[in-house]
Amino acid sequence: MGTYVVTGSASGMGQAVVRRLRDQGHRVVGVDQRDADVVADLSTADGRRHAVEAVLELSSGVLDGAVMAAGVGPTPGKDRPLLIGRINVLGVVELLTAWRPALAASGHAKVVVFSSNSTTTTPLVPRPVVNAMLAGDVERAARILSFFGKAAPSFAYAASKIAVSHWVRRTAVQAEWAGAGIRLNAIAPGAIMTPMLEKQLATPAEARLIRRFPVPAGGFGDPDHLAAWAVFMLADTAEFLCGSVVFVDGGSDAWFRSRDWPRPYPLRGMGSYLQRFKGQAP
Repeated sequence: MGTYVVTGSASGMGQAVVRRLRDQGHRVVGVDQRDADVVADLSTADGRRHAVEAVLELSSGVLDGAVMAAGVGPTPGKDRPLLIGRINVLGVVELLTAWRPALAASGHAKVVVFSSNSTTTTPLVPRPVVNAMLAGDVERAARILSFFGKAAPSFAYAASKIAVSHWVRRTAVQAEWAGAGIRLNAIAPGAIMTPMLEKQLATPAEARLIRRFPVPAGGFGDPDHLAAWAVFMLADTAEFLCGSVVFVDGGSDAWFRSRDWPRPYPLRGMGSYLQRFKGQAP
C-alpha cells in the first residue's frame, strides 16, 4: 500500500478520490481549507508553504503519488482572476515542484493534475495571460485580464488550465521527473456535478449557458466516475502514461475539435525535432 496526497480533498472529485484510495487500503494525506489532514489556503504563499511542509512531514518524505484536485471556478468577481491563478496554477506547480524529491524517493510515483476541457472549448483566451500564468506571474495575468470586464473570470479559468496542462506536458518528460520514475499526467473533465457546478447552476444566467453547452453523451459527469479515472492513472497500469492529458467530458472536446488533433509534427519545428531525436534534452 502507498502514501498519497490529494489537494481539494474535502469536496467534489478530490473527496471522491480520497474515498477510493482509502477503500483500497492506501494512506492518504488530504489538503484543503477545511476538514482535511492539512488545512491550508493555497491562495496564499504562506498557505502553500505550509501545505508543502506539513505533507512532507506526515509522509516522512516519501510519496507514492499525488492528485491535484484543488481549484476554483470562473464565478463573477473583480478579484477572481487573481484567486484563480494563485490556486489553479501556483497551487499545483509550487507544491509539485517542492514535493518532487519525495515523489522521486518512491521510485514509481504517479501524479494526476486536474485540468479541464475548457482548455480546448473556450474561444479567444488571451495568449499573454496563459504565458504569464505559465511563468508563475499570476499578478501580471490578472492585470491583463482587468481589461476584459465580466469575461475576465472565464478567461482566467481557461488560461489557468491551459497553463497547468502545458506545464504538465513539458515537465513530465524531463529527466528529473520521467527519469526518476515519476509519471506526471493530467485529466481534463467536462461538466461534472460538483459543488462548483452546482453553484454555477444556481445562477440563472450561468445555468442557461451551461445547459446549452454541447455534451454529446448528455447530462453531467459523476464525481465518483472521474475519481475512478484518476485512481486508474495512479495505478501500475499507468506506468507508460507520461505527459498525457486525458479528456473525460462526454465528448465536448471531440465535438468542438474533431479535426484539430492529432496533427502531424509541423515542418517549421523540424530543427527542434531533429535535435531531440539525436538525444538532446527536451
